[in-house]
Amino acid sequence: MRVLVTGGTGYLGGAIVRALARGGHTPIVFSRRARQSDLPGLAIDGDVRDIAALSSAARGVDAICHTAALVSVWRPRSSDFDDTNVGALRNAIDVCRTIGIPRLVYTSSFLALPPADGDAPLEANDYQRTKVAAREIARRAAESGAPIVSLFPGVIYGPGEITEGNLIGRLVRDHLARRLPGLIGADRPWSFAYVDDVAAAHVAAITRPTVDREYVVGGENAPQMRVFEILRRMRGTPLPRRIPFGVARAIAAVEEARARLTGRPPLLTRGVVEIFRHDWSLEGGAAAAALGYSMTPLEQGLERTLAEKGRFS
Repeated sequence: MRVLVTGGTGYLGGAIVRALARGGHTPIVFSRRARQSDLPGLAIDGDVRDIAALSSAARGVDAICHTAALVSVWRPRSSDFDDTNVGALRNAIDVCRTIGIPRLVYTSSFLALPPADGDAPLEANDYQRTKVAAREIARRAAESGAPIVSLFPGVIYGPGEITEGNLIGRLVRDHLARRLPGLIGADRPWSFAYVDDVAAAHVAAITRPTVDREYVVGGENAPQMRVFEILRRMRGTPLPRRIPFGVARAIAAVEEARARLTGRPPLLTRGVVEIFRHDWSLEGGAAAAALGYSMTPLEQGLERTLAEKGRFS
């Protein structure tokens, strides 16, 4: 199959591109700097907000895997999130309809779902707000007959670049370098999804003839502190301190005020603190049954992550 992967140079996008190539498919990497990457397949420079560029890149493909997103805790212009996380999904849906592409796999986020301790999705920051809105767009498109499948990964971790899409990698790197101030919501559960497992789920959603509209692709559900307990055993590092929610909110308010004055991103926002208050456990049984999704245990996944040369030495 020929598969256009938007955001193909991103943390998860790159893993999907490599998984497609290993499976004998032809990935077409579409991003603003696709030709600067060393990923397998074809490379096309373009912006997902430009429907003409996206349509041109999609000619002759068998599927689109739409992973492109603006992943950030803050931007000076909140509309940047709408343009990329909502507008670009609309573009991908429109391109599939116009050209007649039979499969669109959309990478959503666990943050578009209600937390395990709540009944409705949160909209704590612009990233989460726009991912919630995009989920509704995908659902309406599926109801109207669009060939769209939405995947909801948990907190993705594993080997690879330390980017905003690789939160665990950044936390581990900072903790090992003694730069991590502490953890907010250390005892709140997350669903740790190993990056290659999530990539394999995307390939299955692209290539299997019959799929449902949505799949949760979580991983091991464990408290955030569990990552650092494993690090203590493997590297002998002490556990990070716990930052109370009240202290975190006060720091976030100051950081937000500084960001408004300087235009530089805050180190913490009140929206992030609110997200860390909740239980983000996930259930991946449907994906396991339909997509053959397997979940790497957290300890094994962290061992592979730390074994990557040059990242955490």
